Amino acid sequence: MIMAVSFTRYGRLYYLDPGEHTPKVGDKVLVPTDAGPEVAECVWAPQWTSEEVGGLPLCAGIADEEHLARDEGNKRRRAEARSVSKRLIKRHELPMKVVGVDYLDSDNVYTVYFSAPHRVDFRALVRDLARNLRARVELRQIGPRDEARLQGSIGPCGRDLCCATFLKDFEPVSVRMAKDQDLPVNPLRIAGACGRLMCCLKYEHPLYVNANNKMPRVGLKVDTPEGPGTVVGRNVPSDSVTVRLDEGGRRCACPSASVCSPRKQHDTMYGEAATAADAPGEE
Repeated sequence: MIMAVSFTRYGRLYYLDPGEHTPKVGDKVLVPTDAGPEVAECVWAPQWTSEEVGGLPLCAGIADEEHLARDEGNKRRRAEARSVSKRLIKRHELPMKVVGVDYLDSDNVYTVYFSAPHRVDFRALVRDLARNLRARVELRQIGPRDEARLQGSIGPCGRDLCCATFLKDFEPVSVRMAKDQDLPVNPLRIAGACGRLMCCLKYEHPLYVNANNKMPRVGLKVDTPEGPGTVVGRNVPSDSVTVRLDEGGRRCACPSASVCSPRKQHDTMYGEAATAADAPGEE
């Protein structure tokens, strides 16, 4: 059995072992963390999965009124800390942008995540924050990718950002991956909300590498069901090619297997053999 929860609405999913509990979608449940059980919302109700999944944290139960009140109090403290941080950053005239705030009520510690174009001397700011919030304060500078992950947004595809929903680790992405996918090397077209290359270029890249090795290249002379022509384009997701026919210059789209020489030779040899085997014998 497996279930999924989220600490924020439309945020990253965390998977749990429901144990003996059967929460419904929308129920508030307790998730074990290093700082103790925290309240999260059930997004996927417990269900069976055919895959062997082990090592999942065990759901600590349904959140009661005490846990919900504590969670609401922590949310108010985080909102207050964000407001105080912005005000003091402006007073100290520091080139910083507050991205997120965490609060551990058990240790009375605030962690303020911020982004900045370069390293910032925030020692005076920390002292003022600690005095205003009456707690220990830690400031952590994060990069553009982590900033997009914490803030969340909508990607060019129209869906929630991968890093804010399911993507756990950031892997290196290169411009070469965009070229292999026949994408224009234009930062406005291949950059994500963080301003860096889109993460989806990485986990879609093997599909295009495999297709480039199998599909006929652009400029190759091929024979199609409609006649001979030249490959002028390829569509990897649909596994098809665009061919300009020699007769008339008309363009047609056809499956790549129909113009691939090894595939045609295979179909010619085994297709005829299969036809002969299936034909009725003479009496």
